[in-house]
Amino acid sequence: METGLQKPGSAAPTNQPWWVVCLCAQWCGVCRDYRGAFEALARDWPQLRFEWVDVEDEEDVVGDVDVETFPTILIADGVAARFLGTVLPQTQVLSRMLQSLQGDPGATVADDEAQSLFERIAASRG
Repeated sequence: METGLQKPGSAAPTNQPWWVVCLCAQWCGVCRDYRGAFEALARDWPQLRFEWVDVEDEEDVVGDVDVETFPTILIADGVAARFLGTVLPQTQVLSRMLQSLQGDPGATVADDEAQSLFERIAASRG
């Protein structure tokens, strides 16, 4: 799938879809309430790959990343992690963030921890 977006630091467009990963836990009421909205947002953005990662069920994937507040969102451009952090559990907030990040292909990439997490999640999802 061609996205036309550029990998940060590259002049060539990447053909990898963007990823939007919600890091949550089943025991968290906010997460349970947010899941339906997150899935609805995924239907609104069919060109992106949305994944739900339960931080307790998938501890091996999450690794040493300390998720303190839910929901925590990881966004990657298909190659590089662009954001890892807590967002308000409102799809409008996440939607605006996606528009902003996709509109600025030269934006700063996230730190090494976020990149490693993205790579583990991508590998676990095949």
